[in-house]
Amino acid sequence: MKNILVPIATREKGINNLTYAVNFASITQARVYVTCINSDGTAEAVLRDVLDAVPTVKNVQVVSKVLSGDIFDGIQELSRSLKIDLMILSPKSVDISEKLYLGKVTGKIVKQSDIPLLIVPANFLFRKLNKVLMAFKNANYKNNDNFLMLEDFLNIFNSELHLLHVNTPDSPEEAKEISKGLLDRSSSLVKSDNATVFQGVLEHYRNINPDMICLLRRKKQNMFEKIWQHDEVYKEEFFSTKPLLILKERE
Repeated sequence: MKNILVPIATREKGINNLTYAVNFASITQARVYVTCINSDGTAEAVLRDVLDAVPTVKNVQVVSKVLSGDIFDGIQELSRSLKIDLMILSPKSVDISEKLYLGKVTGKIVKQSDIPLLIVPANFLFRKLNKVLMAFKNANYKNNDNFLMLEDFLNIFNSELHLLHVNTPDSPEEAKEISKGLLDRSSSLVKSDNATVFQGVLEHYRNINPDMICLLRRKKQNMFEKIWQHDEVYKEEFFSTKPLLILKERE
C-alpha cells in the first residue's frame, strides 16, 4: 500500500479523515494525498485549514491537490494518475440528515470508484484492528486477488478475520461454497439465515465485536448492489459505527 487519497468537503470532517489517514500511513509507510471536493469556491481555504489543524507525523508525506471541474471525474483522474491504492472517506461529506448512512457525494464515489474504499465514521479515532468482520451471502470467488487489500489490512495489524456467511431466501446454490483462500485465512466462520446480509450483521455484530467491517461489491446484482444503485444509502438499509472497507470484485 503506497498511496492513499483523502477527499474532504468540510474542515471538521476533513480533519477527522486526514488525521486517521496520517496515523494509518505512519504504519504502512504510504504517502497521503488530500483534496477538497466542495464546489463553493473555498476548496483551497478548506485544504489550508485542514492541513494546519492536523499534526504532522514523522516520515509521513502529505500532499494537497486541488480539483478543477467535475469533482467525481477529478477524483477518478487523481486515482489513476497517482496510482491510489486506498481512498479514505466520510460517510457523509456535506449531508446532515440523520437518516442517511452514506450521503450523495460519498455514495456516488462508492458507485463509481474501482479502488478500495475505507468509510470512517465521524469522530472515529484511529486504533488497532484486532478483529475484522467480512459479511457476505456469496463468497465463492474464483479470483483471490479481490482480497489483496483485505490481506494488507490483516497483515498490517495482525488482525483476526471473522467470516459471516448469511443465507438469504434468494441465495443461489453456488453461494453455499466459500473460497478456500478465505477459509484458510479466517479465525472463525458463522453461518446465519436472515432476510438480508445487513440483518445478519445486526444479529451477530455484538458477539463478534469487530473493529472493522469488510464488504465486497460483486459485479452481479446482490443486496448491496441494489442499495448502491442510488447515491444515498439510508441507515435502515445499511450502516456501520466502525470503519467499513468496501472492495470491488475484479475480473
